[in-house]
Amino acid sequence: MGDILHNYLNLPIPGNILGMMLLLVLLVTGILKLSMIEDVSNFLLKHLSFFFIPAAVGLITCFSILEGKWTALLFISVISTFIITVVTGMTVQILIKRRRSVE
Repeated sequence: MGDILHNYLNLPIPGNILGMMLLLVLLVTGILKLSMIEDVSNFLLKHLSFFFIPAAVGLITCFSILEGKWTALLFISVISTFIITVVTGMTVQILIKRRRSVE
């Protein structure tokens, strides 16, 4: 559905992101119940490692292009992982504070 929206509306947002946004809206509004997608979600999470195989194969086939750039890639990966971890932690703290203030 996300790709269809992307192609039909000609938005600068990738189709997979639009699909996730659509899924979120459907879940929040109650149009789609969590129980409706729970089995499929659990199956996909259980086999999540298989989704990394195409990316790994892509890296292997592009090894000659990436040769000599591993230090930069490692640095970028470590820094971006650190930033994502910090932002996620801060977001969780904010949400916990909001939940406590509502209660």
